[in-house]
Amino acid sequence: MSQSNQKFSQRTAITLVIANMVGTGVFTSLGFQLLDIQHAGIILLLWLIGGIVALCGALCYAELGAALPRSGGEYNFLSRIYHPGAGFVSGWISVTVGFSAPTAAAAITAATYLKSVFPELHVVATSVVLVTGIGAIHLGSRSGSSAFQQVFTAIKIALILLFMALAWWQVETLQAVDWLPETADLALIGTGGFAVALIYVNYAYTGWNAATYLSGEVDNSAKNLPRILIFGTAAVTLLYLALHAMFLSVAPMQAMMGKIEIGYVVADYAFGPTGASLIGGMLGILLVSTVSAMLLAGPRALQVMGEDFNVLGMLSRTTASGVPAVAVAVQVSLTLLLIITSSFEQIIVFSGAILALNSLVTVVGVLILRLREPDLPRPFSMPWYPLPMLVYTVIILWTLIYLVSERPLEGLMALALILLGGAVYWAAQRHGQNS
Repeated sequence: MSQSNQKFSQRTAITLVIANMVGTGVFTSLGFQLLDIQHAGIILLLWLIGGIVALCGALCYAELGAALPRSGGEYNFLSRIYHPGAGFVSGWISVTVGFSAPTAAAAITAATYLKSVFPELHVVATSVVLVTGIGAIHLGSRSGSSAFQQVFTAIKIALILLFMALAWWQVETLQAVDWLPETADLALIGTGGFAVALIYVNYAYTGWNAATYLSGEVDNSAKNLPRILIFGTAAVTLLYLALHAMFLSVAPMQAMMGKIEIGYVVADYAFGPTGASLIGGMLGILLVSTVSAMLLAGPRALQVMGEDFNVLGMLSRTTASGVPAVAVAVQVSLTLLLIITSSFEQIIVFSGAILALNSLVTVVGVLILRLREPDLPRPFSMPWYPLPMLVYTVIILWTLIYLVSERPLEGLMALALILLGGAVYWAAQRHGQNS
């Protein structure tokens, strides 16, 4: 098989989903959640609900991905279901916020953790080197990208499992926590604190849809994409539940409240200061997989936008091995810009909200596509339809409404980004740039 005809294997796509999901969120969110919720059972319920929501979304995307097997993720789906303009705005969001900001965050977090082992490292410089180096790998062949992604995702999972096992084994005394909530505790579920906490959880689960960005390059996409999305999301849900059970049983809640570096705090209680430093280095290595996964998936949205719009035509150019080199370079450049300016820190909540809106519109598209094109071949139809779609829609809509009412600035930022994407699309159309 020639390089240009090579496909990403099912294993590579699963590692892409896992690596995209397991990033900074799971190691930073708990401290903020504990400010409003101090019950271990409710915290675990929060992460279980997040996993169920992500799995419902994955079932919806699996149906769409199997029926519309083209790379590009939401850009591909929304262009077909709604209008090319909706797809363009969605792709615009993915490029400007969806991948660049989380990639920059993961790179800087990785560099910060590595600095705990090597104090002489400069965080920004290390982040730049990390992103540039991984970008160079993804400019090579698909086989090279696949091997790198699989190896570092395997290392990531192995290190997390090792961290959990050693922490449980080494800590002198486990925390006395209540895992089963009482009836009074369940009242927390309807509170604003729970809604805010769920926003952080949803951000941590972001990435379950990663494989749809390169579905056109996945081997036997119609058959394998549903398995990839469902298995990857379910595996991460179990991993997140186990991680938070370990966090809560090893370190006291008071020590973690309001803290960002949860891994440090837990490692300090389990292993002491020296062990915490080593765990910091481990977490730095772990995040290499996350940076790689985002730099692998993100450019595919750019590529298909370049195929559809002449004004962006350069983005569709590929190497002899089929790699979208210009799109990769643009994604790397945007990420480096955010790292150098550090402006992404102000839009983490905003980016989580706008990505949730992006996926919400896509999930509702399942219903629209079924009504408009009932005879469209669907190699995979979601089980229990329309329940997964309804569950995802209701919970995400609830969190978004609460977020906009409590954080109107982030809502205005999201609206401004959407309008700007629409203006760019209108300009391209007016000048006859749509192919």
